[in-house]
Amino acid sequence: MSKCFLIARREFGAFFTTWMAYIIGAATLFIDGLFFNSFAIGSGKKFSSEVLQDFFYFSSGFVMVAGILLAMRLLAEERQSGTIVLFYTSPVSERQLIYGKFFSALGFLVFLLILSLYMPAMIFINGKVSLGHLASGYLSLVLIGGTAMAISLFASTISPNQLMAGVLGALFTVTLLVFWMLSDVVSPPFKEIFSYLAIHNRHFTPFSQGIVHTKDIVFYLSMIVFFLECSVQALEARRWRG
Repeated sequence: MSKCFLIARREFGAFFTTWMAYIIGAATLFIDGLFFNSFAIGSGKKFSSEVLQDFFYFSSGFVMVAGILLAMRLLAEERQSGTIVLFYTSPVSERQLIYGKFFSALGFLVFLLILSLYMPAMIFINGKVSLGHLASGYLSLVLIGGTAMAISLFASTISPNQLMAGVLGALFTVTLLVFWMLSDVVSPPFKEIFSYLAIHNRHFTPFSQGIVHTKDIVFYLSMIVFFLECSVQALEARRWRG
Protein backbone atom coordinates (compact mmCIF):
# COMPACT_ATOMS: atom_id res chain seq x y z
CA MET A 1 0.00 0.00 0.00
CA SER A 2 2.86 2.40 0.81
CA LYS A 3 4.41 1.82 -2.62
CA CYS A 4 1.05 2.43 -4.27
CA PHE A 5 0.73 5.70 -2.33
CA LEU A 6 4.24 6.78 -3.31
CA ILE A 7 3.55 6.10 -6.99
CA ALA A 8 0.25 7.98 -6.77
CA ARG A 9 1.90 10.97 -5.10
CA ARG A 10 4.77 11.08 -7.61
CA GLU A 11 2.46 10.77 -10.62
CA PHE A 12 0.03 13.34 -9.21
CA GLY A 13 2.85 15.85 -8.89
CA ALA A 14 3.95 15.04 -12.43
CA PHE A 15 0.61 16.28 -13.79
CA PHE A 16 1.51 19.80 -12.68
CA THR A 17 4.79 19.70 -14.60
CA THR A 18 3.35 18.75 -17.99
CA TRP A 19 1.71 21.18 -20.42
CA MET A 20 -0.74 18.51 -21.56
CA ALA A 21 -2.44 18.32 -18.14
CA TYR A 22 -2.87 22.10 -18.05
CA ILE A 23 -4.33 22.13 -21.55
CA ILE A 24 -6.76 19.30 -20.74
CA GLY A 25 -7.81 21.02 -17.52
CA ALA A 26 -8.21 24.47 -19.06
CA ALA A 27 -10.12 23.14 -22.08
CA THR A 28 -12.44 21.06 -19.90
CA LEU A 29 -13.29 23.98 -17.61
CA PHE A 30 -13.65 26.45 -20.51
CA ILE A 31 -15.97 24.29 -22.63
CA ASP A 32 -17.92 23.16 -19.57
CA GLY A 33 -18.43 26.82 -18.67
CA LEU A 34 -19.70 27.61 -22.16
CA PHE A 35 -22.23 24.79 -22.05
CA PHE A 36 -23.27 25.77 -18.54
CA ASN A 37 -24.11 29.32 -19.59
CA SER A 38 -25.54 28.40 -23.00
CA PHE A 39 -27.60 25.32 -22.20
CA ALA A 40 -27.87 24.72 -18.45
CA ILE A 41 -28.78 28.32 -17.59
CA GLY A 42 -29.98 29.27 -21.07
CA SER A 43 -32.27 32.19 -21.79
CA GLY A 44 -35.54 30.71 -20.50
CA LYS A 45 -36.84 30.34 -16.97
CA LYS A 46 -35.85 27.18 -15.14
CA PHE A 47 -35.99 25.79 -11.65
CA SER A 48 -32.61 25.74 -9.90
CA SER A 49 -32.75 21.94 -9.70
CA GLU A 50 -33.24 21.73 -13.47
CA VAL A 51 -30.24 23.98 -14.09
CA LEU A 52 -28.13 21.82 -11.80
CA GLN A 53 -29.34 18.62 -13.43
CA ASP A 54 -28.45 19.96 -16.90
CA PHE A 55 -25.04 21.04 -15.59
CA PHE A 56 -24.23 17.52 -14.41
CA TYR A 57 -25.56 16.02 -17.65
CA PHE A 58 -23.27 18.10 -19.87
CA SER A 59 -20.35 17.92 -17.44
CA SER A 60 -20.45 14.12 -17.49
CA GLY A 61 -19.39 14.11 -21.15
CA PHE A 62 -16.49 16.50 -20.60
CA VAL A 63 -15.37 14.62 -17.49
CA MET A 64 -15.25 11.34 -19.43
CA VAL A 65 -13.20 12.96 -22.20
CA ALA A 66 -10.83 14.45 -19.62
CA GLY A 67 -10.52 11.05 -17.93
CA ILE A 68 -9.61 9.36 -21.21
CA LEU A 69 -7.02 12.00 -22.09
CA LEU A 70 -5.44 12.01 -18.63
CA ALA A 71 -5.15 8.21 -18.41
CA MET A 72 -4.08 7.39 -21.97
CA ARG A 73 -0.49 8.46 -21.31
CA LEU A 74 0.03 6.70 -17.98
CA LEU A 75 1.52 3.44 -19.33
CA ALA A 76 1.77 4.08 -23.07
CA GLU A 77 4.09 7.05 -22.52
CA GLU A 78 6.48 4.94 -20.45
CA ARG A 79 6.50 2.21 -23.07
CA GLN A 80 6.99 4.77 -25.84
CA SER A 81 9.92 6.42 -24.04
CA GLY A 82 11.43 3.13 -22.85
CA THR A 83 11.19 3.94 -19.13
CA ILE A 84 8.87 0.95 -18.64
CA VAL A 85 12.06 -1.15 -18.42
CA LEU A 86 12.76 0.46 -15.03
CA PHE A 87 9.49 -0.94 -13.73
CA TYR A 88 10.28 -4.45 -14.99
CA THR A 89 13.44 -4.43 -12.85
CA SER A 90 11.88 -2.79 -9.78
CA PRO A 91 10.31 -4.44 -6.68
CA VAL A 92 6.97 -2.76 -7.42
CA SER A 93 4.11 -5.12 -8.29
CA GLU A 94 1.85 -4.68 -11.29
CA ARG A 95 -1.15 -3.97 -9.07
CA GLN A 96 0.71 -1.31 -7.10
CA LEU A 97 1.77 0.43 -10.30
CA ILE A 98 -1.67 0.31 -11.94
CA TYR A 99 -3.60 1.46 -8.87
CA GLY A 100 -1.01 4.10 -8.04
CA LYS A 101 -1.21 5.62 -11.50
CA PHE A 102 -5.01 5.42 -11.49
CA PHE A 103 -5.36 7.24 -8.18
CA SER A 104 -2.93 9.94 -9.31
CA ALA A 105 -5.04 10.67 -12.40
CA LEU A 106 -8.25 10.45 -10.39
CA GLY A 107 -6.81 12.93 -7.91
CA PHE A 108 -6.08 15.39 -10.71
CA LEU A 109 -9.63 14.92 -12.05
CA VAL A 110 -11.06 15.66 -8.59
CA PHE A 111 -8.89 18.79 -8.52
CA LEU A 112 -10.50 19.92 -11.81
CA LEU A 113 -13.97 19.22 -10.43
CA ILE A 114 -13.22 21.34 -7.37
CA LEU A 115 -12.26 24.20 -9.70
CA SER A 116 -15.60 23.82 -11.49
CA LEU A 117 -17.60 24.48 -8.30
CA TYR A 118 -17.92 28.15 -9.25
CA MET A 119 -20.48 27.19 -11.93
CA PRO A 120 -23.14 25.58 -9.71
CA ALA A 121 -22.32 28.23 -7.10
CA MET A 122 -23.64 30.84 -9.56
CA ILE A 123 -27.09 29.32 -9.15
CA PHE A 124 -27.17 30.67 -5.59
CA ILE A 125 -27.28 34.22 -7.00
CA ASN A 126 -30.88 33.92 -8.16
CA GLY A 127 -31.94 30.55 -6.82
CA LYS A 128 -31.54 27.86 -4.22
CA VAL A 129 -29.67 24.58 -4.54
CA SER A 130 -29.82 21.54 -2.30
CA LEU A 131 -26.37 20.64 -1.00
CA GLY A 132 -27.42 17.00 -1.18
CA HIS A 133 -28.21 17.38 -4.88
CA LEU A 134 -24.83 19.08 -5.39
CA ALA A 135 -22.96 16.31 -3.55
CA SER A 136 -24.86 13.59 -5.43
CA GLY A 137 -24.05 15.15 -8.81
CA TYR A 138 -20.36 15.58 -8.09
CA LEU A 139 -20.16 12.03 -6.78
CA SER A 140 -21.57 10.88 -10.12
CA LEU A 141 -18.95 12.90 -12.01
CA VAL A 142 -16.15 11.32 -9.97
CA LEU A 143 -17.57 7.83 -10.56
CA ILE A 144 -18.22 8.17 -14.30
CA GLY A 145 -14.93 10.00 -14.80
CA GLY A 146 -13.11 7.30 -12.86
CA THR A 147 -14.78 4.64 -14.99
CA ALA A 148 -13.66 6.30 -18.23
CA MET A 149 -10.20 6.70 -16.70
CA ALA A 150 -9.94 3.01 -15.77
CA ILE A 151 -11.01 2.05 -19.30
CA SER A 152 -8.42 4.38 -20.82
CA LEU A 153 -5.73 3.08 -18.46
CA PHE A 154 -6.43 -0.44 -19.69
CA ALA A 155 -6.13 0.84 -23.27
CA SER A 156 -2.85 2.52 -22.30
CA THR A 157 -1.56 -0.77 -20.88
CA ILE A 158 -2.15 -2.73 -24.08
CA SER A 159 -1.18 0.03 -26.55
CA PRO A 160 2.30 0.75 -27.96
CA ASN A 161 1.85 4.55 -27.90
CA GLN A 162 -0.37 7.34 -26.54
CA LEU A 163 -2.29 7.90 -29.77
CA MET A 164 -3.39 4.28 -29.97
CA ALA A 165 -4.24 4.34 -26.26
CA GLY A 166 -6.45 7.39 -26.76
CA VAL A 167 -8.23 5.86 -29.74
CA LEU A 168 -8.84 2.54 -27.98
CA GLY A 169 -9.88 4.24 -24.74
CA ALA A 170 -12.41 6.37 -26.61
CA LEU A 171 -13.66 3.35 -28.56
CA PHE A 172 -14.22 1.23 -25.43
CA THR A 173 -15.90 4.12 -23.59
CA VAL A 174 -18.20 5.07 -26.46
CA THR A 175 -19.19 1.42 -26.87
CA LEU A 176 -20.27 1.24 -23.23
CA LEU A 177 -22.02 4.60 -23.63
CA VAL A 178 -24.21 3.58 -26.56
CA PHE A 179 -25.34 0.36 -24.89
CA TRP A 180 -28.33 2.24 -23.50
CA MET A 181 -29.37 3.12 -27.08
CA LEU A 182 -28.95 -0.50 -28.17
CA SER A 183 -31.15 -1.61 -25.29
CA ASP A 184 -34.07 0.20 -26.96
CA VAL A 185 -33.81 -1.79 -30.20
CA VAL A 186 -32.99 -5.32 -29.02
CA SER A 187 -35.13 -8.00 -27.44
CA PRO A 188 -34.79 -9.60 -24.00
CA PRO A 189 -32.55 -10.76 -22.45
CA PHE A 190 -30.09 -8.47 -24.31
CA LYS A 191 -32.30 -5.48 -23.61
CA GLU A 192 -31.71 -5.75 -19.87
CA ILE A 193 -28.03 -6.68 -20.27
CA PHE A 194 -27.23 -3.69 -22.49
CA SER A 195 -29.24 -1.36 -20.29
CA TYR A 196 -27.35 -2.48 -17.19
CA LEU A 197 -23.88 -2.31 -18.77
CA ALA A 198 -24.37 1.21 -20.14
CA ILE A 199 -22.19 3.58 -18.10
CA HIS A 200 -24.53 6.56 -18.53
CA ASN A 201 -28.33 6.95 -18.62
CA ARG A 202 -29.70 4.25 -16.25
CA HIS A 203 -26.95 4.55 -13.63
CA PHE A 204 -26.09 8.24 -14.03
CA THR A 205 -29.51 9.94 -14.27
CA PRO A 206 -30.56 9.34 -10.63
CA PHE A 207 -27.35 11.01 -9.39
CA SER A 208 -27.97 14.08 -11.57
CA GLN A 209 -31.44 14.35 -10.01
CA GLY A 210 -30.02 14.25 -6.50
CA ILE A 211 -30.88 10.59 -5.87
CA VAL A 212 -28.16 8.19 -4.72
CA HIS A 213 -28.69 4.45 -5.13
CA THR A 214 -26.20 2.04 -3.60
CA LYS A 215 -26.59 -0.28 -6.60
CA ASP A 216 -25.38 2.48 -8.96
CA ILE A 217 -22.33 3.19 -6.80
CA VAL A 218 -21.56 -0.53 -6.76
CA PHE A 219 -21.92 -0.64 -10.56
CA TYR A 220 -19.39 2.13 -11.18
CA LEU A 221 -16.93 0.81 -8.61
CA SER A 222 -17.23 -2.66 -10.13
CA MET A 223 -16.50 -1.29 -13.60
CA ILE A 224 -13.47 0.58 -12.29
CA VAL A 225 -12.06 -2.44 -10.47
CA PHE A 226 -12.77 -4.70 -13.45
CA PHE A 227 -10.77 -2.58 -15.91
CA LEU A 228 -7.99 -1.95 -13.39
CA GLU A 229 -7.63 -5.68 -12.85
CA CYS A 230 -7.62 -6.20 -16.62
CA SER A 231 -4.75 -3.70 -16.74
CA VAL A 232 -2.92 -5.62 -14.02
CA GLN A 233 -3.27 -8.89 -15.92
CA ALA A 234 -2.17 -7.28 -19.20
CA LEU A 235 0.87 -5.75 -17.53
CA GLU A 236 1.79 -9.03 -15.88
CA ALA A 237 1.64 -10.77 -19.25
CA ARG A 238 3.91 -8.13 -20.79
CA ARG A 239 6.34 -8.36 -17.89
CA TRP A 240 6.70 -12.13 -18.27
CA ARG A 241 7.30 -11.69 -21.99
CA GLY A 242 9.99 -9.14 -21.19
